[in-house]
Amino acid sequence: MGMALDAVETDKGVGLSVLFGIFAAVGALVMVAGPGQSTKAAGFALAVGAALCSVVAVQAYA
Repeated sequence: MGMALDAVETDKGVGLSVLFGIFAAVGALVMVAGPGQSTKAAGFALAVGAALCSVVAVQAYA
């Protein structure tokens, strides 16, 4: 009976991690296919920032 009360969890961390993972993939694509150095740098910043947020989301809601 105690397990039923302890099993209340959300999948918010997983959902946010997937969302930020998609942002990281888009940033990586922009980094590879961007037309100029500034665009490639912005893609890299997006990819790294989104990957960081993805890890934080998993840790925050775990």
